[in-house]
Amino acid sequence: MITIIWVSLAGLAVWFIVVLTRDFLAHRNTLENSSWLKTSIIGFVVNFFDVLGIGAFAPQTALLKFTKQTKDKQIPGTMNVANTLPVLLQALIFITIIEVEPITLVLMLISAALGAVLGAGVVAKLSEKKIQLVMGFALLVTAFFMLATNMEWIQGGGEAIGLQKEKLAIAVVANFVLGALMTAGIGLYAPCMALVFALGMSPKVAFPIMMGSCAFLMPPASVRFIREKAYNRKAAIAMAIPGVVAVCIAAFIIKSLPLDVLRWVVIGVILYTSGVMLYEGFAKN
Repeated sequence: MITIIWVSLAGLAVWFIVVLTRDFLAHRNTLENSSWLKTSIIGFVVNFFDVLGIGAFAPQTALLKFTKQTKDKQIPGTMNVANTLPVLLQALIFITIIEVEPITLVLMLISAALGAVLGAGVVAKLSEKKIQLVMGFALLVTAFFMLATNMEWIQGGGEAIGLQKEKLAIAVVANFVLGALMTAGIGLYAPCMALVFALGMSPKVAFPIMMGSCAFLMPPASVRFIREKAYNRKAAIAMAIPGVVAVCIAAFIIKSLPLDVLRWVVIGVILYTSGVMLYEGFAKN
């Protein structure tokens, strides 16, 4: 089963790279006015801490917003495209080193991917005002899950590496919804980790499940954003390459860091960015 997942992820990676490369080359003379340096640093930083469990989307939204590297309307598509390759690499690493019951893993990965295909088609067609409002509320949801994790409000957890019957059905449906919401800017990591914990699974299996879910949902979602021209090409490419390097450093060299203070800082930044997004969204006619 792991071999099948590996082959599937490799196939998705090749498909995504071909689509992205063709689009980038076709528009290489009309790239956006983003900074290669600033977006590269953003891509490295968020993917480094993504491996360690902080999540990439919320801090990446804040950094792109503060540094004015892309239009608000393009942020969801840009983040999905930029983080696809780093997340594929994360999934390959963690699915290999952490054991998860195969049926549980496969069903949750497929449901997340199906949700993302649906969500990307909707998000790509939203106006800038709607994107700002959706992302403003999305950041609030993300902040809540991060706060709940820090405060240990979500009780549960156990040693199980798989689910059965009703719990499996709940996990599959919930991951479908999380896959759809991720395309709107709600990072999947925090809510997926809370879901796994609440259903009585071992906290360790959250990593292959949430990273694998993102790895299966992001290539089809990102291809949808690419075809809809709903992303910033220059920023996405600039963030993707150092993002892959950051994943390798975090996974194989650093492995772990004391992140308690950083999580509180990230929550504060997320809440501020959410407020800015909501204010600008509601201010528009």
